[in-house]
Amino acid sequence: MDKIAKLHYMKRVEAKSAELPWYVTEYIDGRKRKLSHTTLLNYCHDYLIFFDWLVSVKSNIHDRKNIEMSVLESLTVREVENFLYYLEYQLDNNKYTINRKLSALKSLFDYLQNKAETPDLKPYIQRNVMAKIDFNPIKESQETIAYRIEGKILREDDLEKFRQFVAHDFGELHKTNKRLQRFHEFNRERDTAIVSLILGSGLRLSEVAGINIEDMDMNKGQVRVLRKGNKEQYVYFSLQALLDLESYLKIREARYKPEKSENYLFIAAPIGRKGQSRRLTPRSIEKLIEKYAAAFGKPALTVHSLRHSFATRYHRENNDVPKLKNQLGHSSIQTTMIYTHLTDEEMRKAVNNMDKMKLYD
Repeated sequence: MDKIAKLHYMKRVEAKSAELPWYVTEYIDGRKRKLSHTTLLNYCHDYLIFFDWLVSVKSNIHDRKNIEMSVLESLTVREVENFLYYLEYQLDNNKYTINRKLSALKSLFDYLQNKAETPDLKPYIQRNVMAKIDFNPIKESQETIAYRIEGKILREDDLEKFRQFVAHDFGELHKTNKRLQRFHEFNRERDTAIVSLILGSGLRLSEVAGINIEDMDMNKGQVRVLRKGNKEQYVYFSLQALLDLESYLKIREARYKPEKSENYLFIAAPIGRKGQSRRLTPRSIEKLIEKYAAAFGKPALTVHSLRHSFATRYHRENNDVPKLKNQLGHSSIQTTMIYTHLTDEEMRKAVNNMDKMKLYD
């Protein structure tokens, strides 16, 4: 991701952090050197949810931006547990998402108590309620995780069927809806390239959204991406992804009309007569995958499950965990080992199916 793209994301971080109390903005500013822009943006969203919740439950608070630190210092364990309950049952967050948001809050409160100092060298807050809050216990074995993933990925022929559905069949399915059909016809090369790239490389959502034209090496079938921890890496993609990317690049300029300075790979359709081109955001990519997945009859499919689909297929065909770890950008090989359990389960089913065939002979 180039400097222009990073600047774009950091402007979004600054805009979001400006909506928060000054001490949160100070914390975000102090983390810019160590955390990726996407992590900082997630932190901002998490804090906005938390402070908006405080406004909703505290009768004496009316303005998120002006919440005093004394409010945080006086929070009880029960109140924080109520917030976590709100995340789970009102916002429908799963335990992983709740733990991530709790981690962001723990980091903020730790800063206020142990790192930030007033002019007279006193901590911003004396009492840190978040230190008393435990994360949701999540003790899943790799086999359990693999089992949970198993029903949410594409297998064998479904991989190409889904790609073909995005490229052609979605439009046929909605041919009586002219507006929807025209919109699909306008974006189908772009959308096919996105799906094909994820299925042919295993890239993360943020990595796909952040690609610029100059990051692509079509001769080598590689793309340069910014991975977790701000690490640059060249990642290979499949021949089918290459073909679909080439088809998209042929129509990209004529159809989306980007300015010369707008070098991002995936562009959003312009809105209105004078609509300007802009980078397709991660949320927009999520929504288009959700749209196609629901119409395809597999509503559980997400960008992440397409990444899982790639990884499962790669391991089944190559059986090389270290190379898969590098391809996916995992920091630990234990994470990559999940896919060995997925394919082990497939082998078990295949063996059992052999016995079933004998019973019917």
